[in-house]
Amino acid sequence: MAQKGVQLNQETISCSICLDLLKDPVTVSCGHSYCMKCLQSHWDTEDEKKLYSCPQCRQTFTLRPVLLKNTMLAVLVEELKTSGLQAAPADHCYAGAEDVACDFCSGRKLKAQKSCLQCLASYCQNHLQPHFEVAPLKKHKLMEPSKKLQENVCSCHDEVMKMFCRTDQQSICYLCSLDKHKGHDIVSAAAERAKRQRELEVSRQNIKQRIQDREKDVKLLQQEAEVINRSADKAVEDSQEIFTQLIRLMEKRCSDVTQQVRSQQESQVSRVKELEEKLRQEIAELRRKDSELQTLSQTEDHNQFLHNYPSLSALSQPTRSSSIHICPLRYFEDVTAAVSAVRDTLQDVLTETWTNISLTVTEVDVLLPQPEPKTREEFIRYSCDITLDPNTAFKHLLLSDGNRKVRWTSKPQSYPSHSDRFTGEYQVLSRESLTGRCYWEVEWRDDVYVAVAYKNISRTGEECGFGFSDKSWALYCYNSGYDFFYNSVETRVSGPRSSRVGVYLDHRAGILSFYSISETMTLLHRVHTTFTQPLHAGLLVFFDESTAELCKLK
Repeated sequence: MAQKGVQLNQETISCSICLDLLKDPVTVSCGHSYCMKCLQSHWDTEDEKKLYSCPQCRQTFTLRPVLLKNTMLAVLVEELKTSGLQAAPADHCYAGAEDVACDFCSGRKLKAQKSCLQCLASYCQNHLQPHFEVAPLKKHKLMEPSKKLQENVCSCHDEVMKMFCRTDQQSICYLCSLDKHKGHDIVSAAAERAKRQRELEVSRQNIKQRIQDREKDVKLLQQEAEVINRSADKAVEDSQEIFTQLIRLMEKRCSDVTQQVRSQQESQVSRVKELEEKLRQEIAELRRKDSELQTLSQTEDHNQFLHNYPSLSALSQPTRSSSIHICPLRYFEDVTAAVSAVRDTLQDVLTETWTNISLTVTEVDVLLPQPEPKTREEFIRYSCDITLDPNTAFKHLLLSDGNRKVRWTSKPQSYPSHSDRFTGEYQVLSRESLTGRCYWEVEWRDDVYVAVAYKNISRTGEECGFGFSDKSWALYCYNSGYDFFYNSVETRVSGPRSSRVGVYLDHRAGILSFYSISETMTLLHRVHTTFTQPLHAGLLVFFDESTAELCKLK
């Protein structure tokens, strides 16, 4: 109670404005006390309103009160200062709901500064002093304030757990070591802590080393990103310059054609105008001649008529106008046709080369390649929707099921003429081009070739057959086994026969793999090469009962 009284006195002699002990205390008529300077500063801010108030109770005064020093409070403050007591702790020194409170404070508890593992109690700064001054207490283990001190007490014997059972991997007290844990591998908690501390330090060293390694990797990646950005910026800049040059060349050629057409237009129009003028002059002369002849024909004097006739009947040489009908009436339409032909050629070139440009861009990969899938579920993640292109199908192939299925037929199909159509083998290519990572499966019956090929594979002759040039790779599937063909070289393939074949393509890595699909997934053949163009899936069927179908996997 005495302590509470002292604390009340400390609060009483504190200034509510500066929250410190009163300095030159003054008391307002309402009874509240303040430091003289604090209250004067407060009232200075209210001078303009000519209305002064108490900062605590808000009582107002129309005239500014004269402040006189409260000598009694001044003496009390000096006595408290000389006795070494301080003002009441600030609110932030008291323990809140989330803080560890001092176990020895009465009334409103202060925040604990330390917790003692021997005492199993927490202390504020004042109550902690004995641990720094009393010899036996100095040996106690102090730690940061903790709410879990009771976890160090054995629930069975209510003793501090100072031992560790390695057999059961748990903390125990001394009595536990004589009871339930008798005969176990038991050490002191400090010894076990020291052992695990060493293990922890080793782990930390490993972590630090990994952090250093990863920081080096991050730095390398940052440098790589800078190089990529510079290279990409340079490529964009160079490409824009090249395309600008092409555009300028096109504009120059456009200007040349325009100039030539206009020059020829001017020349030909001039010739036409010149001929037109001659014809007009001839028409005028003929009209004049006709008028003279008419006048002569109306002469009644026979002698006069006969006298004038020889000079009037002779006509001048006519203008040659037959050339007007020699040239066809097309004039400059052939120029338009010639320019259109150039446009079509450029479009073909740009379309054909764009795939190579695009492929070159997509194959830029500075990171290590990802591992190849291991399970069918992982392969299916890369499945792609593939359909067959009717414009490439041999005329004796019938497509069905949304252009996913193909079978041989003796009746020729009424396919329109197309430059992409195969005429030398019973085969068809996919409509979609394949780059990056792709996976698809083919359900087949009887003899079938499952292949991939470049778009520019020959459409006729022996080299158009899948596997018989360097532009296609093919797995020949038949009832008794498999064979692989590339560039006319046959490789015998062993593996379980299945009516379904899986094809995995990693275009960037240059990997092409064929798998037998049943209850398990078995590798039949793998190719490692460098693909220079986008690929297309291909199917070849050549018997009446042969069919092949691109399966839906998603």
